[in-house]
Amino acid sequence: VLLVEESGGGLVQAGGSLRLSCAASGRTLSGYVMGWFRQVPGKEREFVGAIRWSTGTTYYANSVKGRFTISRDNAKNTVYLQMNSLKPEDTASYYCAAAAGSIIPTAPARYNSWGPGTQVTVSS
Repeated sequence: VLLVEESGGGLVQAGGSLRLSCAASGRTLSGYVMGWFRQVPGKEREFVGAIRWSTGTTYYANSVKGRFTISRDNAKNTVYLQMNSLKPEDTASYYCAAAAGSIIPTAPARYNSWGPGTQVTVSS
């Protein structure tokens, strides 16, 4: 069973940066896409970006492109979400998830291993 767990959330001022981590255990990630999502109460879970583990290929939502960067550490079986130039509208619970295969999906339903989430709050 593949388990993932996020860390690194917190409170930051607008314009600041945070780095989230997602540690995976139970399986190697070579055959997976690792995605980041976010959700605010009352709204649907929103795709932020993802990385195809085998090639390092990344894909981002337009709302975060140029500000957020996803990377991976093979030795640590960990994926990162570097968030720069944060805005109050980035405030949300952030989730890491895994999808088997090589195609990068953006729909939450395509991912089947989810972490508990970590809260990011950006103050204005």
